[in-house]
Amino acid sequence: MSMLVACSVVFGIGLFVVLSRRDIIALLIGLELMLGSANVLLVALSTLNGHDPATTQSVGVMVLVLAAAEAALGLALLIASVRRTGRSRVEEFEEVTG
Repeated sequence: MSMLVACSVVFGIGLFVVLSRRDIIALLIGLELMLGSANVLLVALSTLNGHDPATTQSVGVMVLVLAAAEAALGLALLIASVRRTGRSRVEEFEEVTG
């Protein structure tokens, strides 16, 4: 039960960061917090329910790899947009041009 509360608190902090901050790096940090807490909750609940630990851990590692790829892609897009426009806040991007 304590793992559910801890994951809910971390997910809530991540959601608060996503909804309140306008800096792109802060948004990425909030998304990573939410994804990490969901991953920890997934592993904890499946372990408590008696599922195979190897399967649970492999799903957890796959989610971690996807989170790392998402963070790398987000930071690459941020660096490219800052180099091109010099802006890093969400509200400064009014339109997408090709």
